[in-house]
Amino acid sequence: MSPARSRRGVQDIRTLAGKVGPDSSPSRAFLRIAVLEMEKERRGRERESVLHRARNIESRFEEIEAEKTALLDVVGQRPRAAARPPAAASPLSGAAPSTPPREGVRIRY
Repeated sequence: MSPARSRRGVQDIRTLAGKVGPDSSPSRAFLRIAVLEMEKERRGRERESVLHRARNIESRFEEIEAEKTALLDVVGQRPRAAARPPAAASPLSGAAPSTPPREGVRIRY
C-alpha cells in the first residue's frame, strides 16, 4: 500500500439514506391513504355501535320509568315518609341525615 492512499472506514460507505423522502413514492402515498380510509371506516362502525347502544340504554331507562310509574299508581302512590319507618341515625356520622332519602334502591358496600 502506498502512503498517499488513505484507508476507508464505515463512514465512507455511500448510501441512498436521506436522499429519498418517505412520501416521495406515489405507491407509498396511496398505501397510506388506503390505510387511513380503512381506519376511518372502522372508527365509523365503532361510533355507530356506540350510538346504537346509547339509544338502547336510553329507551330502557324510559321503559323502567314507565313501569315504575305504573306500579306506583297500582299501590296508590303513597308518600315515602308514610311508607317507611323513620330513618335511624347513621352509624358513621352519629347524627340523622340532613337530606331526605331519594327514591330508588340504595346499596351499601
